[in-house]
Amino acid sequence: MLIFTLAAAMTLAMLIATAISLHDEANRVKLENPPRGGFGAHRR
Repeated sequence: MLIFTLAAAMTLAMLIATAISLHDEANRVKLENPPRGGFGAHRR
């Protein structure tokens, strides 16, 4: 039973770490590439 609890805890920790790293990567990409217009650029 202990092994299943450890496996569940590690899975949850990896999901949280993945979400945090994806969030950081998205912020880094957004800072490196400022918006140059896109689908809504023609509207004023």
